[in-house]
Amino acid sequence: MVYQLSEDEIWFPQTELADEDGLLAVGGDLSANRLMLAYQHGIFPWYSDDTPILWYSPHERFVLFPDKLRISSTMRKLIKSNKFRITFDKCFADVIHACANIRREGEPGTWITSAMQEAYINLHRLDHAHSVEVWENDVLVGGLYGVAINRVFCGESMFSKVNNASKAALIWLCQNKTYTMIDCQVYTSHLESLGAEFISRDDYMKHLRTG
Repeated sequence: MVYQLSEDEIWFPQTELADEDGLLAVGGDLSANRLMLAYQHGIFPWYSDDTPILWYSPHERFVLFPDKLRISSTMRKLIKSNKFRITFDKCFADVIHACANIRREGEPGTWITSAMQEAYINLHRLDHAHSVEVWENDVLVGGLYGVAINRVFCGESMFSKVNNASKAALIWLCQNKTYTMIDCQVYTSHLESLGAEFISRDDYMKHLRTG
């Protein structure tokens, strides 16, 4: 059963009530209070301009534990070469705009709507959302952004304008910050190659609460 949310009251149904595909609720808004309540309970928004706000809580979560990170010999050589310079929270808005505008194979548009961009930029101002930036010759060529809950980083999106830039951002996040789990949300072979795996929602929530 999918629950209808109003803009007047901030709440979510129990995540166990989500549909098979993880869809839990429809509607509401993207206020900072609602977004943070969602992430604290393992829920995230995912929708497009032609749909209402859709809230998901998948029964399985695709996550990466930093201590299980797999780095190929090619990536190790690339990181040691210092081809990329990596920063944290230097230009969040530029990263989310790049994630929204990058062309992705098999995807005609973006789910990172203008309203989503404004909402997460606001979360960044409140120190809840963060970005990793990858630079080559002082040009932004890759990065990622997400929301931090305790010591879990809920990744939202990443982009690359040159080969391996987003991989470099994720590897840096695993190696240089104090997060114990990276929530990848959606399965990709790219993330699986780095060591990401599926865990149950119950296990996910245990990590989210304890970090």
